[in-house]
Amino acid sequence: MTAAPSLRRLALAAGDPNGIGPEIALKALAALPHGERARITLYGPASVLERTASQLGLAALWRDQPHVDAGELPASAAVPGRIDPMAGASAVASATAALQACRRGEVDAVVACPHHETAIHQAGIAFSGYPSLVARVCGMPEDRVFLMLVGGGLRIVHATLHESVRTALDRMTPALVAEAIRAGARACRMLGVANPSIGVFGINPHASEGGLFGPEDASIVVPAVEAVRAEGLRADGPSGADTLLAQRGHDLYVAMLHDQGHIPVKLLAPQAASALSIGGDALLSSVGHGSAMDIAGRGIADPQAVLRTIGLLSGIAAEASA
Repeated sequence: MTAAPSLRRLALAAGDPNGIGPEIALKALAALPHGERARITLYGPASVLERTASQLGLAALWRDQPHVDAGELPASAAVPGRIDPMAGASAVASATAALQACRRGEVDAVVACPHHETAIHQAGIAFSGYPSLVARVCGMPEDRVFLMLVGGGLRIVHATLHESVRTALDRMTPALVAEAIRAGARACRMLGVANPSIGVFGINPHASEGGLFGPEDASIVVPAVEAVRAEGLRADGPSGADTLLAQRGHDLYVAMLHDQGHIPVKLLAPQAASALSIGGDALLSSVGHGSAMDIAGRGIADPQAVLRTIGLLSGIAAEASA
């Protein structure tokens, strides 16, 4: 049985101010009824947001929109399409301020527009995606906050994310995989799926084919699945990712590696997926696409992924409903 999500008040972080984030944030707000806009607080550099609103003909909306000036940067660094460390720091600052508001109970969840990882790294900020930021703001280990993509009728949580396959395998343990499964189940319940069925991908092709393709699934994934099943979760696997996805018989899937989860969602929902950072005490969802520096400032960016993400977290619309 699927219940309506209870989340209502949202923070909307503008992402990299030199990318399409400010544009799609304002366009998304403009597409919502006034009453829905009023419960969303926009976080980002006021000067960039005001300039963008003027360029889009949304100055009146900007004047009325609740907002918090966060991540302000000098005008010399605010250049659409430029990869700039100050812009990278701005994206982190606006998302951090929104997450802190969530932890204080001022909003129920955070929607974050796309960041640019190179710009953030140029700023000297340790960052491997929004899940790492959520963990840092919540005071948690980074390996206890996971990414879950939602789109194209799929929900897929990732046990590992932005790292080499070798690094991912070196740190993958039954405890890590079990925690990813648990975090995904909690996120499903938050989104209205009370008792999700969970399909767990194998690490190796065919989930190692009974050891023919390696020992990793037997030593890592099997114990993880057994542990969460003992806790009452309805988890199946490990099985080959291709087999499980072809069957489409589960509410949630757990991928072991980045591409296992990203490819199917982005194939089925190009530029329209939501990316939830789950496991922390503040819920953040970004969009499943990048900052599109090549079209920044041109007024042609599509806000649909932001609108879908707002709907996912607020109950305006249901995505991948059970």
